[in-house]
Amino acid sequence: MDIREMQGYANFFMTIILVLILYGYIIHLYRSEKKGERDYEKYGKIALDDNITSTPIEDKPASQREYKEQSK
Repeated sequence: MDIREMQGYANFFMTIILVLILYGYIIHLYRSEKKGERDYEKYGKIALDDNITSTPIEDKPASQREYKEQSK
């Protein structure tokens, strides 16, 4: 087995691994949207609505905002 053959096998297996990771990520996004954890359509609209006066996608609870301000 020469180096070209090993590169071919490595390329094939890396492609398979990356495809599995991609499909796993897509399934994760689909499931979390179905459970109601996140609404990814809102994130998709960020590019269209990017004014400084736009409302935030997710409002953080007051406890998290105060913690960030105190740590500065």
